[in-house]
Amino acid sequence: MTSKLSGPVVCPGSFDPVTLGHLDIFHRASKQFEKVVIAVLQNPAKSNLFSVEERIELLVDATADLSNIEVTSFEGLLVDFCKRKNITAIVKGLRAVSDFDYELQMAQLNHQIGGVETFFMSSNPTYSFLSSSMAKEVAKYGGSVDLLVPTNVAAALSRKFS
Repeated sequence: MTSKLSGPVVCPGSFDPVTLGHLDIFHRASKQFEKVVIAVLQNPAKSNLFSVEERIELLVDATADLSNIEVTSFEGLLVDFCKRKNITAIVKGLRAVSDFDYELQMAQLNHQIGGVETFFMSSNPTYSFLSSSMAKEVAKYGGSVDLLVPTNVAAALSRKFS
């Protein structure tokens, strides 16, 4: 049996809303690391469909089957959040080369200014096209999001757009 890497890691994002692609990364990270902190970004400059509290609630419900997950929120620099929580590593999912270009720059910056390492996980090909924006767009026009988001999120999207 493979042992898990010690110490907590963080999976940061807006998660507006959480998708099955996000959940795949959380499940896989939870098998590799002792503790995974899902950190919901509070960005007042960004217009979100769900409030931070709603996103946290949706995430807690969607990850209830994972015992080593903590869901919280943060604002400001991710490296400052990591310092406060004694987190030395970030886990990011990558869907495409375009994700890598941006995330590599962020990883290098986070390492330079905060000494935080970044681990990249390639997305499951089943979810490589998927984004929160796409899920919201489908839901907005009455399409089925059952294969895009967890059941609780599909219900929440339906309520938002009804």
